[in-house]
Amino acid sequence: MGLWAFSAGAASLSAADAAGHIGEDAKVCGVVASAKFAVNSPAQTTLLNLDKPYPDQVFTVVIFGDDRAKFGAPETALQGKRICVSGVIQLYHEKPEIILKEPRQLEK
Repeated sequence: MGLWAFSAGAASLSAADAAGHIGEDAKVCGVVASAKFAVNSPAQTTLLNLDKPYPDQVFTVVIFGDDRAKFGAPETALQGKRICVSGVIQLYHEKPEIILKEPRQLEK
């Protein structure tokens, strides 16, 4: 099974519940409360914070610059919308996140 192959039975979690499932392949759902495209950062990262805006976010969706073209301008298109993302939940600076590589990982 490849790194980005998702099982149909992956758990569906709220953004707040994701922290209890680090290392698991899951679907995490929430409302994009804040979003930023760090155009001047080395990785040109796009960050979508679910349910609570930065710096109080409970979960972050990460799209690196190399993959950004596949998603358009998610920081504007998805602001305020409920989304679900699929992948392995990781911790970054004590906050849970999923890194998106492919549009199939994102449900609008």
